[in-house]
Amino acid sequence: MQTILEPSAVQRLCESFRSGGKTIGFVPTMGFLHEGHLSLMRTARAESAVLVVSIFVNPTQFGQGEDFDSYPRDLRGDLIQIERVGGDLVFTPSVGVMYPEGFCSFVEVTELTDVLCGASRPGHFRGVATVVTKLFNLIRPHRAYFGQKDYQQSVVIRRLVADLNFDLKVVVLPTIREPDGLAMSSRNARLTPEQRRAALVLYRSLRHSEERVREGERNAKAICDEMRGMIEAEPLARIDYVALCDPETLKPIDWIEGCTLAALAVRFGSTRLIDNILISLP
Repeated sequence: MQTILEPSAVQRLCESFRSGGKTIGFVPTMGFLHEGHLSLMRTARAESAVLVVSIFVNPTQFGQGEDFDSYPRDLRGDLIQIERVGGDLVFTPSVGVMYPEGFCSFVEVTELTDVLCGASRPGHFRGVATVVTKLFNLIRPHRAYFGQKDYQQSVVIRRLVADLNFDLKVVVLPTIREPDGLAMSSRNARLTPEQRRAALVLYRSLRHSEERVREGERNAKAICDEMRGMIEAEPLARIDYVALCDPETLKPIDWIEGCTLAALAVRFGSTRLIDNILISLP
């Protein structure tokens, strides 16, 4: 397994893979890897001749006062795990090489980024779209793998790929959860034991929304109100948003008529967690 820090070097090597007829599967990460990341890598490994992983904590997707400096990092441990799943190449650039002095070009996807996490984290998805565009240009993967936990991000990236004519397929795989239902996230490590127990209300409220739809409830506001009530009953939880949305446009819905995205973001202390499920009509 090779580890490369320089963009020009990773670009040359990935171009040699492509010219040699090898398919490239790419998993972009911010490191501090968990089973959710590893599941993406295993699928990419099985479907590709070459597995490329990036580890880069991207500063442009963090807003003022967010947790960029305290975001958990463990490069040594990450590299061991990537090698175990069969990684061929790890790209670990510094902030300085990704955003050198004078950098002033950004990529922005509109409309899809005005709601949910985009409404409470202005500029976040501009940072995501910019760094993903840079990574796609450097690595030129045939397939790029993302998890459903970051559902809005996956929709934004699909739109980006379609609009900018990237020659690649975006693969979105199911959220990986702890045995008690909490969605795996690098930020979970920052929860205190009490916050960790309190965070279980997220998945419970999502499952409740699914149960209510199966029982015949179609009023989206009524279901959201019930979810909010469940979360607000947990003293350590502070709601950012709770929403039922169209899974393609991400716009909130009033009445459930087809597949629906139930999504939420909630803070426990300084740690903000997101989660979602897709609900199909019975």
